[in-house]
Amino acid sequence: MARYTGPKTKKARALGSPIYGFDKNYERRKYGPGQHGNARRRQRSEYAIQLQEKQKAKYTYGVLERQFRNLFEEANRRTGITGEVLLQLLESRLDNVVYRLGFSNSRRGARQLVSHKHVTVNGQILSIPSYQVKTGDVIGLRDKTKVNPQVEDSVNKRTDYSWLAWDASEMKGTFNELPSRELIPENINEQLIVELYSK
Repeated sequence: MARYTGPKTKKARALGSPIYGFDKNYERRKYGPGQHGNARRRQRSEYAIQLQEKQKAKYTYGVLERQFRNLFEEANRRTGITGEVLLQLLESRLDNVVYRLGFSNSRRGARQLVSHKHVTVNGQILSIPSYQVKTGDVIGLRDKTKVNPQVEDSVNKRTDYSWLAWDASEMKGTFNELPSRELIPENINEQLIVELYSK
């Protein structure tokens, strides 16, 4: 099970965006990490800007390089705008859907819920964070997980998304459709990623 386990604030400051959500240390120092982070920065090349955007997407969704490359190639094969399809594939990963449904207040926590067999898809326990959720799939929790105080607290603070139908009485959600680009709230310029991989 490979994932990034390094310092979150340092990575967010290096990428210039609070990719892991609110972080008081990032908010206090909005410049790059390290001894020269606050110094005047040199002009970045076009390649550096594209690479940074790809890194931002990778760390936001918790995907490593090979997985991300495979997702891009899959998006390139499908019909539609490649950048938008790439974001749709990232959004339909099981760990991300669990996060969007509000079962956890972070993608890392959502990934842990999935890998520790707390999440069900269509009534069956599934422990693969990278599973691609399909239209009509119902995502829920095991009965004993529903009464977990952390899960209950997270669900009470959840945000509604139009592509996910929420059933509060059963504490489960249905993946209605792939979200269009304007509905995805992440601050990612996917066109730069397409340009990077097209070289």
